[in-house]
Amino acid sequence: MRVRINPSDLQYRYPRKKQTRDLPKFSGLPDPAPFDRFDLYEVIPLFEQVMSQLGSRDGRVLQHLEELVNSLPTFIHSREEVFCFLVESVAPLLASAGTGKAAALGYCQTQRRQVWSSD
Repeated sequence: MRVRINPSDLQYRYPRKKQTRDLPKFSGLPDPAPFDRFDLYEVIPLFEQVMSQLGSRDGRVLQHLEELVNSLPTFIHSREEVFCFLVESVAPLLASAGTGKAAALGYCQTQRRQVWSSD
């Protein structure tokens, strides 16, 4: 399921950093590039991927993701780490509520194993 997010869907306002607008954005794992939580052009593609992975279009889930991003631990830097943190934080909540994709649970661990085994 492809989720499309508009800036008006977000509860917070994020600066539009035009100097980084045309740089590649998060499109899936692996992605070791640093994540800028204060750039609209970084935040939206990441949220779209997380929401798609979770199988949710619920605005409350999106708001929860924003809250999590705004309180990210300082040791989480890369897009991959942020993606996995968000998926692994929200997937159990959706699974216990009977919504979202059960496959989201453990997705990042599976992806990491595949990357490590190919090295």
